[in-house]
Order: sequence, then structure tokens, then C-alpha cells
Amino acid sequence: MQVSNWMRVLVLVAGLLVSAPLQAATERYIVDPDHTIVGFKVAHMVVSKTTGRFTDFKGFIEMDPEAKTVKTIEAEIKTASVTTNHEKRDIHLKSPDFFNVEKYPTMTYRMTSVAKDGDRYVAKGNLTLLGVTKEIVLTGTFNGIQPKDLYGMTRAGFSGTGKLNRKDFGMVWNKVLDNGGLAVGDEVEIVLEVECIKQQDGAKP
Repeated sequence: MQVSNWMRVLVLVAGLLVSAPLQAATERYIVDPDHTIVGFKVAHMVVSKTTGRFTDFKGFIEMDPEAKTVKTIEAEIKTASVTTNHEKRDIHLKSPDFFNVEKYPTMTYRMTSVAKDGDRYVAKGNLTLLGVTKEIVLTGTFNGIQPKDLYGMTRAGFSGTGKLNRKDFGMVWNKVLDNGGLAVGDEVEIVLEVECIKQQDGAKP
């Protein structure tokens, strides 16, 4: 091959390398429990819904904020931290009838796949609760990045919802009302408002 031909090949290769897209930069964001809500809603006495939340949890999200792609979501929730702002009901929720917190002190979630539909994300993942693992689907939005908060840290925000059937996890306690309805609904709505802080180099997750 002549020198001129070699030069053309080198120029072509250099052009391809320059025009090739850079690999997505994945960053880890740690869930900030002080500014995050892990909540739920469930039908109560047929006519209304009881709301509750968990106050002790940790987790992280790995993503490329510029490309708005999510790679990993993992979370661990302490079941004994459940609260519905009603002491007697909360004691019952912690009992073997519901979360059985002494035997199963944690539940975990690990995302297995995610798809983007416009501005919404549909994440499939495994929820382990009461020793049972089932796939659940979470639908949510990426609310954006705050590159510098009052303390110089980068924050990201997400909102999400999902549903599960508590009987799928063996949570079957209920009472039949006089009119034939049930005291507690089987379907549980998941409500998430998540704020995360970008993990700094060398920081522990």
C-alpha cells in the first residue's frame, strides 16, 4: 500500500475515533433518608385508604444523569420502622399478622431491568418481604439534578409509584365486615419521593 493510502486510512480511523460516542459516565447517588419518603396506601374498611411510611432505610441509584439513564437501584428497609401515625395499628403491623418484624427485620429491593417511555421510567425489580421474593414494577420520573446545594453537594430527585398484592408475600390477615367487605385491602400502593446525594470519591455508600 502506498504512503498516501496509509495516510488516508489513518485519517479515516482518527475521524471515527473522534466521532464515536463516549461511554456513559455512571455515577452513584446515595439515598438521603432525611429528604426521602418511602410510603404506601391501602384500603381500610372499604371506604377510605390508610397511609403509612417507613422511616429507617438505605439505598443507592447508579445512573448517568446527563444521558438520563439508570443502571442500578437497590434498597433495604427496616420493617420495624413502619408508622401510620396510630400506635395501636403500628403495633399490629409489626406483629406476625403483617410484617413480623422480629423474624423478618428487613425487606429489600433490587432492580433487574429498566425501560424509558418518554419522560417516564419503568423499572422491574425483585422485592423480598417476609422471606418471599416477587417481581414488582415501579413507574417514575427523574426530577433533575441540583449540582450544588447549600453544602456544595450534588443532589438528584425521583418520584415513583407501584403496586403489589400483599397476599403474594404471605401477608393474609384480614377480617370480614358485616356488609361482606374486608377490613384491609389486598392491593398496596407504593409511593416514593426520593432525594439522593452524589457519592464522593472514596466515600462509603
